[in-house]
Amino acid sequence: MPPTHEVTNQVPALTDHDVAEDPALLDGLRREGAGWAESEVRELGVLAGGERAQEWGRLVNENPPVLRTHDRVGHRIDEVEFHPHWHDLMTVAVSHGLHATPWSQDRPGAHVARTAKFYVWSQVEAGHTCPISMTYSAVPALRHSPDLAATLEPLLAAPEYDYGLRTPTGKRGLIAGMSMTEKQGGSDVRANTTRAEPTGDGAYRLTGHKWFTSAPMSDVFLTLAQAPGGLTCLLVPRVLPDGTRNRLHLQRLKDKLGNRSNASAEIEYDGALGWPVGEEGRGVRTIIEMVNNTRLDCVTGTAAAMRYGTVRAAHHARHRAAFGTTLIRQPAMANVLADLAVEAEAATTVALRLAGASERANAGDPREAALRRLALAVTKYWVCKRGPTHAAEALECLGGNGYVEESGMPRLFRESPLASIWEGSGNVAALDTLRAMAREPESVEAFLAEVDAAAGADARLDAAITEVRRELGDLDDVEYRARRVVERMALVLQGSLLVRHGDKAVADAFCASRLDGDRGAAFGTLPRGVDTDAVLARTGTGR
Repeated sequence: MPPTHEVTNQVPALTDHDVAEDPALLDGLRREGAGWAESEVRELGVLAGGERAQEWGRLVNENPPVLRTHDRVGHRIDEVEFHPHWHDLMTVAVSHGLHATPWSQDRPGAHVARTAKFYVWSQVEAGHTCPISMTYSAVPALRHSPDLAATLEPLLAAPEYDYGLRTPTGKRGLIAGMSMTEKQGGSDVRANTTRAEPTGDGAYRLTGHKWFTSAPMSDVFLTLAQAPGGLTCLLVPRVLPDGTRNRLHLQRLKDKLGNRSNASAEIEYDGALGWPVGEEGRGVRTIIEMVNNTRLDCVTGTAAAMRYGTVRAAHHARHRAAFGTTLIRQPAMANVLADLAVEAEAATTVALRLAGASERANAGDPREAALRRLALAVTKYWVCKRGPTHAAEALECLGGNGYVEESGMPRLFRESPLASIWEGSGNVAALDTLRAMAREPESVEAFLAEVDAAAGADARLDAAITEVRRELGDLDDVEYRARRVVERMALVLQGSLLVRHGDKAVADAFCASRLDGDRGAAFGTLPRGVDTDAVLARTGTGR
């Protein structure tokens, strides 16, 4: 080979590593009562860091799903074809209990363990975690109808991925989706026009058009429609109990910015049969149980993406040399990488805390339920809002190589805005925070008690908590200031958790750069005195 083709100063592939070797993740797992699951999380982490799984993730995004509306002789089939490795990814996720399995387990920490696994495995490929998340989140909503739950919950929780069009009760395991938004309403689901007319035998016939339904090949869907008593949640299967196909017609698949591996469709209900979940007219209250859990997965998935981007940026900087030394030894680059690591650890720490709060809320703890109500809306807004900025900076650390598809960073970047939009975009999440404060004042008390647990440990955090209290006490034009208020709440929550439970260097860097008066706007503006070496050591790359 001619010497002009000799390859030097290029970075080796980051494969065959344990994705679960993540101090913030493992510390949170133990702290929130699921330390017993560490071996399971690490088993999945090794699989996620392997070359085979990474190749699955690449191929399912380069070969997106295809809609087949009719068969060769004109019969309506409404099928979506996936790349075979989509089913491999789904099989791993389901067999490791990332879907609804925790609802069938009595062991304390089961839901926290599931969050940790979701965090690890979503770093392989994010698209397939959408149906996994919806299946997990469907169970508490389904329990509003005990008879349906008794039949379907064991199948939703079963560790069997059983793909194909068959009667739900005839399958070894089920995947659930949700179908709520319509073109005229979007997040305003009360504007939905899809009709649900009683058949007289307990079922309803649905007629209408859904604008955005992810994972349309799921076995059952929770959907919202206008019944005689008002907006109602209904369970709609793709295959009816008699084995015939329900009248759900896929009109087209959405051509999305990211999330390419996952099909998202417009669906026409043409007299489709569904069964009520909860009472007529209480559809939003019923399905909000599902939304709470999918919001937690938005936070967890974004934290995972931040970790993914940070580790790859640090790996590149450790192996790439410029101006006489490796990039990671360059002070400006070390500042950027440490800043990315701080953001990722803050997101991971709060995600695990919210997983613990959710678990205890599900078990009947009213204080944790109150904390979850407010802190989840706050965190969903801020962490998911930070995702795209973090992904862009991590990509930039690789220079031109990061702009090339083979690096995996463009896929990370395209995926990054999704969690900020899914389950309520920024304004929806911010206004939901205000709604929670107005309707459930105990949630404010629980939030302040959580952040006050760190009082006195760091003067910068104390000052920020005081500022938040002042913001919460000023209700003038509060909707106009909603994002500002929620942002500050999110930062003091993250700061309080890091000060109490995090690495000392990370907590110091967070308070100095996010809470103190002398804070920069861009990543890489950590002030003097931050121990970037200690922070970078937690990325697993060293210097």
